[in-house]
Amino acid sequence: MFGKKSRNQAVVRTLVGGDTRVHGDIEFTGGFHVDGYVKGNVEVANDELATLSISENGCVEGSVVVPNLILNGTVKGDVRVTERVELGPRARVIGNVQYKLIEMAIGAEVNGKLIHEMDAAARRPLAEPPKPELVPPVKAAGE
Repeated sequence: MFGKKSRNQAVVRTLVGGDTRVHGDIEFTGGFHVDGYVKGNVEVANDELATLSISENGCVEGSVVVPNLILNGTVKGDVRVTERVELGPRARVIGNVQYKLIEMAIGAEVNGKLIHEMDAAARRPLAEPPKPELVPPVKAAGE
């Protein structure tokens, strides 16, 4: 899980270093890694393979909307992951997590709701179950 390279992890193109503090919203493509502090919303601009990774020293204070998230730090805000989220043993989310696929290590913490987002195909209503046939009451002999 967390020692292995993630299957569809994007190449890190953007880095917020450990001694860096960013105030403002961030929109990115490819890979984005946070070792420092971001106060603002983080989201992806038209990249279905983009990945946000936050180290155990990293913190994002704002909402996060990304296809893939590898979290071992802190997010103070709601998280929406359209593909896959990995919560490491030091991960902490103070807010709701909306996800399609989640992997959670022992020690990870979510202080909010876990909301599963299904595929469009899975959201289709099931066919109505057949209605039971009405059977006329049985008449006793002599009626």
